[in-house]
Formats: sequence, C-alpha cells, structure tokens
Amino acid sequence: MNIAGREILLYLSLKYEGDWDKMYDAIKKKEDIDFDLADELIAAQEREYVTIVDANYPESFRYASKPPLVIYYRGNLELLKEESHNLAYIGSRNASEYGKKMAREICSHLAKKKINIISGMARGIDSEALRAAIEAGGKAVAILGSGIDNPYPSSSRDIYDRLLIDGLVISEYPGKLEARRANFPMRNRLISAVSKAIVVGEAGPRSGSLNTVGYAAGFNKDIGCVPFEAGNFSACNRLIKDGAALIENGEDALALLE
Repeated sequence: MNIAGREILLYLSLKYEGDWDKMYDAIKKKEDIDFDLADELIAAQEREYVTIVDANYPESFRYASKPPLVIYYRGNLELLKEESHNLAYIGSRNASEYGKKMAREICSHLAKKKINIISGMARGIDSEALRAAIEAGGKAVAILGSGIDNPYPSSSRDIYDRLLIDGLVISEYPGKLEARRANFPMRNRLISAVSKAIVVGEAGPRSGSLNTVGYAAGFNKDIGCVPFEAGNFSACNRLIKDGAALIENGEDALALLE
C-alpha cells in the first residue's frame, strides 16, 4: 500500500484518537507504519477531514499552540476562512437566566450583521449563543471536545443537527469518541485561534472560559465581557477591571471586530 503524507497524518489521528502529543511523538520518532492497520482505519473513515499539509487547512490554526494535524468537519469549512467575521461567544455551563438572555440578544444581533458565532456547544452560554445565531438566520461554528460524530452534550443535539446544514462542526477527534476532560483546553485553543475577538458572556472565578481567554491573550485578540451583578465573584467583572471591553449589547460586541 502506498500512503501519502496527508494519509499518514489521518492514520496517526485515527490510531491515537486525535491525541496531539501521541501523534507528534510518533512523527518525531519516525514510528513505523502498520500498513494493514492504516488500510483498515482509513477505509472505515467516513467524515471529511483536512490536514496541516493541505492547501485548504484553516490559516488561523497554523498559529495555534500545537496546531492541529488533522481536523474532521461536517458543514461549511469556508466559514473559517475569514477570521474578521468570526466572534467567539463563550461562558459558564451553569448559566443564569440573565446570562442566557444576554447571549441570545447579543448573538442574534451579531448573526443579523453577518458575523459567525464560534463556541464550544457546551450547555449554558455556549449553546445559547450558537442557537441564537442559527435562529436569527446567521452562521455558527461549534468546536467539539468529543468525536466529530458525538454531539456533546446530548442536550445540544438539535444545535449539532442544524449546524450540519447552516454552519460547521469541527473536531480534532474522530468518530464517536467520548468527551474527555483533557480535550477541552485543546478545544479552547482552537476557539481562540479562529476568532477575531472573544466575548465572555458569564463566568465564575474558576470557569473554563478563562482558559480560552488565556489563549486569546496569547494571540493578542480583543476580549470583551458582559458585566454581572456586583458581589457575585464574577470573572467577567474582574476581566473588565483588568482591561477587557464592557459588552452590554450587540453593537458593543460588533465594535470589538472593528
């Protein structure tokens, strides 16, 4: 069996279930290819994918920490082509009604202005942001911490199905691989990489959203936060004190992109 460079990357991704460190280590050590296993894995692979050696690989990912070697996708990959039209809206899984309301209002407004909403599809703020964009007739992109064929969490299945038609779902992880804790920081670096700016809709002091903000700061991306009630230990309020933009409506979020 002859195997091209991109197929070697696909084989390693399938063999190591998208684990970047294991894939990189295999390449570094010039690991021998099991051609029978490669033939079996590649033949069973059904989803579209793009590798770091492909011309249509999203340029923003090349500058990410540990740039993904293989990305699986369903939907319109062209949505990642123009970073200036992409805004990440992220936040707490245990969102308040206020936080969800603001996510709906802001992301609906942005979607009507032809801004693509990027998020992680987690319950709470992420799901509200994606759903609002789609329902407003806009485009949205979900980046998963689970396999490309495993909508996580299951409560977001309706969003996943809509994005296959009206947006894009991407993942570094193949098939129906279950979500793992270590996958979410890896996912967050991609949310930051592909977005022109980041808005935190609601976050507690130990929220995983702060991980995404950390990556965004490393990319020198603009960061905005929706303010929260005083005295509630809000990470958003703290970030605003530290210089993040105050986001009270869709126009404030739009200004981050301009």
